[in-house]
Amino acid sequence: MARNYKEEYKDFHSKPDQKKRRAGRNAARRKMTAAGKVNRGDGKDVHHKDGNTLNNKKKNLRVESRSKNRSRKK
Repeated sequence: MARNYKEEYKDFHSKPDQKKRRAGRNAARRKMTAAGKVNRGDGKDVHHKDGNTLNNKKKNLRVESRSKNRSRKK
């Protein structure tokens, strides 16, 4: 069964809370790019140590491999 992306966006990704979390993740990535710690296409993720995507303080961010960051239990 194929995914219905339009329905998925309507039910989850368009919610205000989810938009803020996504914006926080994007802001963290931009911050680490500006600092020269990550580059486009390098296979790295920006990890939030405390799990709060809205907390983009320098001490809360860390660069990890994509596989390590996404395999962690939430």
